[in-house]
Amino acid sequence: MATGGCRRVVSTSSQLGLLSKMNTFRGFVVIFLLLGLSCVSVVRGDITDGNSEHLKREHSLMKPYQGVGTSSSSQWDFWGSTLLTSQYIRLTPDERSKQGSIWNTVPCFLKDWEMHVQFKVHGSGKKNLHGDGLAIWYTRERLQPGPVFGNQDHFVGLAVFVDTFRNDLHGMDRSFPYISAMISNGSLPYDHGKDGRPTELGGCSAEIRNKDHDTYLAIRYSKGRLTIMVDIDDHNEWKECIDIGGVRLPTGYYFGASSATGDLSDNHDIISMKMYQLMVEHTPEEDNLDWTKIEPSVSLLKSPKDNIDDPTGNFRSTPLTGWKVFLLLLCALLGIVVCAVVGAVVFQKRQERNKRFY
Repeated sequence: MATGGCRRVVSTSSQLGLLSKMNTFRGFVVIFLLLGLSCVSVVRGDITDGNSEHLKREHSLMKPYQGVGTSSSSQWDFWGSTLLTSQYIRLTPDERSKQGSIWNTVPCFLKDWEMHVQFKVHGSGKKNLHGDGLAIWYTRERLQPGPVFGNQDHFVGLAVFVDTFRNDLHGMDRSFPYISAMISNGSLPYDHGKDGRPTELGGCSAEIRNKDHDTYLAIRYSKGRLTIMVDIDDHNEWKECIDIGGVRLPTGYYFGASSATGDLSDNHDIISMKMYQLMVEHTPEEDNLDWTKIEPSVSLLKSPKDNIDDPTGNFRSTPLTGWKVFLLLLCALLGIVVCAVVGAVVFQKRQERNKRFY
């Protein structure tokens, strides 16, 4: 029962009309949701699931690590403190002032690729008493020791840093370990004192130390887009860390991994590095382009140095991915449908109320 007055009764025809409109609205919602699921599946479907058909063994590093060594036929070469075992490749032991690296000897001429890195960082150091981290490289030069996680500064190409030690005490807006990416044409230095923030393209925090299971990192480059994903919970699920467009990387560079310790240390182990070719169609203009002559660069609306004041590590110029565009369109369409249904119901109620006054 209604309180404080009489409840207005809607006629049977009005109820049927209202039900019809509600059923139509529900039908629209179901259709849009189904379309959404299919669209998301298409977008996610281009992320490789580790299909061995597309595995490029000449760029992959796997147990029992055959083809690793210093001979002329080796596909991987190592330097420094790197230790090769049957279960892992230890770039640095849990000791002070160590540097080590391992590099693919075969240049990569794939235009679209995805590298899966299985790794483990562990040691006896307690919280904030461990360092320094490791880096995954795709660069023009290889086996060039230096101060940037065991590799040279002013490199040419792509670097993905897994930084386990905070140097910048003013950068308390992010927690460590921290994963970030940097692209350089050789003119940019890596600023250790600021944890690379002036030149980073983006990043995310990831608790990767002293896990009972291995941790994973995926680096994907396709059609000018760089996407970095992590799996640190052993759930066999990728979580997006960095996604940025406008990236230009040439072919003919080398993949590698390096690590360094200072006054603090950790074991930095590479379990595997698996390279997959992504089957992507390119325009005739792109196919005719000499990809070996491309200079590493990123098209941004703001300089990487502006990222110092952007604690999120994200750039405003990053274009929307397919599923984000779809969700925006979906919300807009649903909003239009809801407004249309509400408007029709309100209009019908007004018509009925006007009829009662005549």
